[in-house]
Amino acid sequence: IANRHNIITCVDNTVATPIYCNPLTLGCDVVVHSASKYTTGQGLAIGGIIVERENLVEKIKDNPRYSHFNEPDESYHGLVYSDLPLPLFTLRVRLALLRDLGATPSPFNSWLYIQGLETLPLRMKQHSSSALAIAKFLEAHPKVKKVNYPGLESNSNYHLAQKYFPKGQSGLLSFEVDTLEEAKKIADSTEIFKVVVNIGDSKSIITHPASTTHQQLSEQELIDAGIPAGLIRLSVGLEDIEDLIEDLEKALA
Repeated sequence: IANRHNIITCVDNTVATPIYCNPLTLGCDVVVHSASKYTTGQGLAIGGIIVERENLVEKIKDNPRYSHFNEPDESYHGLVYSDLPLPLFTLRVRLALLRDLGATPSPFNSWLYIQGLETLPLRMKQHSSSALAIAKFLEAHPKVKKVNYPGLESNSNYHLAQKYFPKGQSGLLSFEVDTLEEAKKIADSTEIFKVVVNIGDSKSIITHPASTTHQQLSEQELIDAGIPAGLIRLSVGLEDIEDLIEDLEKALA
């Protein structure tokens, strides 16, 4: 659809990571990642990654939808970005947004990104296998109404996960219990899973969205957003899987 209307397709690949999905090979134009998640793996550095496909200029040049790439930039003495041979999407991010917003990572943060990337394949394999094991445990638990994880055969998107993420489905999942009070009690009862709103950490994280990240929404807005009051989100870390399941089992008791 985007190609038919000459629109740039941008995909957030933070959760899947390049280990499990490469959107550029699927026809997307721009891929973004939050580097504070799986990239570093410890939530120690805030940053982002932008990757554009080769020859993106073909979709941008003389496209009236993207006039800021095709009209002279007076702040650079009439420079027209689409006339440049370089990757112009990320080039404009550096020349304009970076200049205006100052979003420059420190050398230490950059070092943390590099350190994290060195172990990303190994970590993602553990995140994914542990998340699947926990999803299966929760699916069989009598207090759990529903489990949302694309690696489960019962999930409505399982066939899509096998098509686009056949080697693993990452470490993020959610499950539902009956009430808001019960969900908050479970989140407050875990010992290994920490109550934090981040994801993609080497440490396992438990979050109750209705009372934290989305607490400003009304009851109806939560329902419309697909966030029931009893929903709990898990970002499965690198701890021993038996310890993680035992932690959840005690919290659900």
